[in-house]
Amino acid sequence: MTASTSAAGGREPDTRGDGYEPDPQRWRALWVTLVAGFMSLLDVTIVAVALPTVQQDLHASPAQVQWVVSGYALTFALALVTAGRLGDALDRRRIFLLALGGFVVFSAACGAAPDITLLVAARLAQGLAAGFMAPQNSALIQQMFRGAERGRAFGFFGATVGISSAAGPVTGGAILALASGDQGWRWIFYVNVPIGILAVLLGRRLLPRTRRSGRGRVDLPGVLLLGLGVLALMCPLVLAESGGIEHLWWLFLAGAALLTVFTWWQRRLVARDEQPLLDPRLFTSVRGYAVGAGIGTLYFVGFSGVWLVFALFYQRGLDFSPLRSGLAVTPFALGSASAAVVSGRLVERYGRLLTVCGLAGVIAGLGGTALLLRLAPLDLAPWVAAPVLFLGGVGGGFVVSPNITMTLRDVPVRMAGAAGGALQTGQRLGAALGTAALPGLFYLVLGRDGDYRGALVTALGAALAGMAASLALAVFDWRRDRRRNPHRKCPDEVANAPVHARQT
Repeated sequence: MTASTSAAGGREPDTRGDGYEPDPQRWRALWVTLVAGFMSLLDVTIVAVALPTVQQDLHASPAQVQWVVSGYALTFALALVTAGRLGDALDRRRIFLLALGGFVVFSAACGAAPDITLLVAARLAQGLAAGFMAPQNSALIQQMFRGAERGRAFGFFGATVGISSAAGPVTGGAILALASGDQGWRWIFYVNVPIGILAVLLGRRLLPRTRRSGRGRVDLPGVLLLGLGVLALMCPLVLAESGGIEHLWWLFLAGAALLTVFTWWQRRLVARDEQPLLDPRLFTSVRGYAVGAGIGTLYFVGFSGVWLVFALFYQRGLDFSPLRSGLAVTPFALGSASAAVVSGRLVERYGRLLTVCGLAGVIAGLGGTALLLRLAPLDLAPWVAAPVLFLGGVGGGFVVSPNITMTLRDVPVRMAGAAGGALQTGQRLGAALGTAALPGLFYLVLGRDGDYRGALVTALGAALAGMAASLALAVFDWRRDRRRNPHRKCPDEVANAPVHARQT
């Protein structure tokens, strides 16, 4: 079998499994995708600490400045599935590089924005570019790696997700501390430019090309239905601070209806042997995909929201600076990063059990942190909570990476982009729900009792409830696997065949 030559002079991994040839530059190529992924995910949270400065400098209203964060999250989520499908049908390398180039350009535009309107417009475009880039990351990992190497690669990917999500506040605080003056917030965006340009240059040299599937037509009605459905679900959440849930609750019903029609349309295309935007057989016939997507969505409800709650508690309750507030939650990021790399090496041996243990560790760590912050003297609380928060981070490192690996392991490479996009769409929806609900709950308790500690404990309790639901789903999947103990083929042995019909 032949394999097309990559831009680096290596060979594209043969996606048919029996003729797979490892690309000699695959590990260097992986680091290019991880750096780009880190920037795109970091930008979800890093801007939050700079919002007061942005509002003051650009003379913006609270509702306007909120769009700097929520607009990015919205367009990010809207692009994921369509971008993943385009990568599968055309060329993941090309779409990745174009999206990365756009991300760099729009980052510079954000930094140079003279008013809030242009800043929000640039952030919307930046989020769209990030959404086109994100599903190519997981798809390229599936394309370039097999077996135990794939688990290690997803371990690094999981570490990137964990660090970028938790490190946003401390990174933003550090940049604001180093960049003097009212214009210092602009460097939060400018810092992406040199890193992104270097990543584009290295990506052109190292990333492998994707063999065209031969079925490159994109399902435009599906794109429209899915986009409108996700938009309807996300809008009330991203506008929650300005009353979006209260006034736009009916969009949840509209979104559910649109996604129901989308599902019907996708099934119709499959029945007619046409190429859908998101193959429904991913959820019904690929072992572990539906459960893994559910675990990821529920986990991110709690995981994404807790960082805003901690920031509110430390900055408003304890009068910490943005940098000091970010440093207070750094132990979680350190624990998550160290464990995620290790978990990538263990997932082939222990499977879903790693996710179960990881979720139990996160729940214990965050629960212990809430208890200590409630009871310990305020001047000692962050120091006392740090070791327990670190242990919670270790648990988190055993959640994201193994769950991605377990969710995508049986997905044929030809469907990797769409599958990764759908998985991340669920995570973005969960993150939007968490970042809307948990701070709202924090403010509700604070307004009633004026008790910052009570508000923190209540909000973290809600986050733990979402994680407990994720744990229950993971335990169900682990016990089911133990009962059935099925003989599993490598997904790449059937990558060009119809999705194997093993019901989840």
